Amino acid sequence: MIVTLTINPTIDRVISVDRLAFEDRAYINSTRESAGGRGINASCVIHSFGGKTLALLICGGDAGKRLHEHLQCDGLEFQVVPVEKEIRTNLTITDKHGLTVNLNEAGPTLSKAEVARVEKLVEGTLDRAAWLMICGSMPPGVPPAFYGRLVAAARKKKVKTLLHADGAALVEGIEAKPTVVMPNQKEAERLLGRTLLTRTHYLEAAERIRSMGAESVVLSIGSRGAVGAFADGLTEALPPRVEVLCPIGAGDALSAAYTWATQRKSTPQDALRWGVAAGTAKAKLPGMNFASLAQTQEIYRQVEVRRVE
Repeated sequence: MIVTLTINPTIDRVISVDRLAFEDRAYINSTRESAGGRGINASCVIHSFGGKTLALLICGGDAGKRLHEHLQCDGLEFQVVPVEKEIRTNLTITDKHGLTVNLNEAGPTLSKAEVARVEKLVEGTLDRAAWLMICGSMPPGVPPAFYGRLVAAARKKKVKTLLHADGAALVEGIEAKPTVVMPNQKEAERLLGRTLLTRTHYLEAAERIRSMGAESVVLSIGSRGAVGAFADGLTEALPPRVEVLCPIGAGDALSAAYTWATQRKSTPQDALRWGVAAGTAKAKLPGMNFASLAQTQEIYRQVEVRRVE
């Protein structure tokens, strides 16, 4: 099965407004709350596609209780490491034109004992895992090398790994040689210390990140799709033009569909196509709603995949 880790989960509160404008009022149309965090989002997508997944996460405080209740209602298989402090709540404000503001808390400070319990939980699932998806930010108290240790532990068990992280955690995680690294454009820019503006920049960045230690790289570039750097070369996946309602979570859908497709024996190029389709289909939906398999298949047929010569 596909195991996901979310060490910094959240209650996602999404507020839809009539319009977002600087120094002007907006009127709230709706408010929705759901379980969030990159790994949890990925598990939700995989589960909805009919894949077998297990979500691992921390839980603490009143927000943690609500998170637990949301996950139970979603029918997702999950395991929890209880922590003393309250998990975070993130706020997303979006309007009907797709303009979005995302406000994230840092998360609870974890003790060394709590970090050790998370590591033990992850390692205990590896014997029944085909993939370990390590997704999202790390809360205070978690050492930058933590994700790298998990990648190394998975490699020893011959479990494939997907790393979607940022900052020092991404740097150290790549050095542990994950199966695939999946940064978005901003994360890649911070990693490489340069601005990425053109197609040539994206292609060079994907190759450069792969040279740092990852077996494969999928660089997500929003509405322009994604670039894959694989053992047999570079591939671009170009999505159709769609009306974007909420892009938040599109990267999580991309990573989930890519892993799901790979687990079903798709080629890297076809898995990239599925990933871009899922991310694009999610962006068409309001709030933190993820596209169904049928909705994703509709976009999949429109995604153009081409190898870079």
